Amino acid sequence: MSDPRDPRPLDPNDPRPLDPTGAALHADAAALREAGAVCPVTLPDGVPAMIVSRYRELRDFLADPKVAKNAAHFAALQEGRVPAQWQLNAFALVKGMTTADGDDHRRLRGLATKAFTPRRVAALRPRIEELAARLLDALPGHADADGVADLRAAYAYPLPMGVICELLGVGPAHRDRLHTLSHQLVSTTTGGAEAMAAQRETYAILARVVAERRAAPGDDLTSALIAAGGSDGEEARLSDEELTGTLLLMLVAGHETTLNLIVNAVRALSGHPDQLALVLAGEVSWDAVVEETLRWDGPVANFPFRYPITDLVVDGTTVPRGTAVLAGYAAAGRDPREYGPDAGRFDITRPAGRHLAFGHGAHYCLGAPLARLEAVIALRSLYAAHPRLTLAVPDAELPPLPGFVGNSAAALPVRLDPPAA
Repeated sequence: MSDPRDPRPLDPNDPRPLDPTGAALHADAAALREAGAVCPVTLPDGVPAMIVSRYRELRDFLADPKVAKNAAHFAALQEGRVPAQWQLNAFALVKGMTTADGDDHRRLRGLATKAFTPRRVAALRPRIEELAARLLDALPGHADADGVADLRAAYAYPLPMGVICELLGVGPAHRDRLHTLSHQLVSTTTGGAEAMAAQRETYAILARVVAERRAAPGDDLTSALIAAGGSDGEEARLSDEELTGTLLLMLVAGHETTLNLIVNAVRALSGHPDQLALVLAGEVSWDAVVEETLRWDGPVANFPFRYPITDLVVDGTTVPRGTAVLAGYAAAGRDPREYGPDAGRFDITRPAGRHLAFGHGAHYCLGAPLARLEAVIALRSLYAAHPRLTLAVPDAELPPLPGFVGNSAAALPVRLDPPAA
């Protein structure tokens, strides 16, 4: 973002470009939040947008029935002002729950909910614990000669990726490639042509998965989604485009965000040894660690897109009809208007449950229970095995995850069992 600390008042004629590298996400988020509840910004290729960055205004905006998700309401897109090959097209144009409204959204979400039941999630606990234990057994083997291992690559990534792929019925042969492709889809540093190519390849892989599950249904989410809706007639079923779009959403959201959450929690605990001591002593739960991480350093910084279907006034600022609006989760999570003067402090004793990391309203994240379960198991298991784990480099030197959508470090070098001082 171009000098976000510029004290000049923001106006629709003076939008601030969002930094596509995400090099200073929290500083940029704070500057926008303190400039106003809603601010004009510029997206890659000069596409105009706005961002809502304060907690209460964002909460209300996310639940407002006059705000749509379907890109048919995206004025710049409909007017031809968005490049055909654009980095953020996957967020705007994928066919599925995240870009549907009204009855269409209720139909798509209802079918996914039938397959994504609490019973299915609860039944995953033993498998998540087993996978975490296996990864932890192998973790020392990933350390270099200095005893340093990349926790992101060796633990935080394969755990949720393994879980979501097993849940979807995606075989191991596809997993690493799908992770690479999903990262290209969510990173705002990816070029437009590369992002569109990644989307096409992802759809092709998922179409093969669907074909395999149609030929040989199993006890997996893809098979359940294929079968869902039968009692309501053929019209209730997911079309092939909707099915692959839903799988794309679940694959990306089902591992990228949980991966970031685990990394961010380890970073937070490493930088706050007093907080780590509380949870290791059993005085505070791992659930509280996860909730405070979601608030303080959530896995998504700025999520695209919503579009007002009429001019809306947010805290005195007009958001014109058809504007592409981002949800400023990173900014809202540290809003002192909601959390008090210590909003910027990581504190696992803070009352939990009041954050927007999983969204709000009709589009609240369907996978939130699974993400919470995976993160708690991942962290509890990790620190049970390596309670003295430390970062191998200062936190400020960790490379940021490229992009302004996801929020995390691109690598997490740690010493599993550092020598005693």
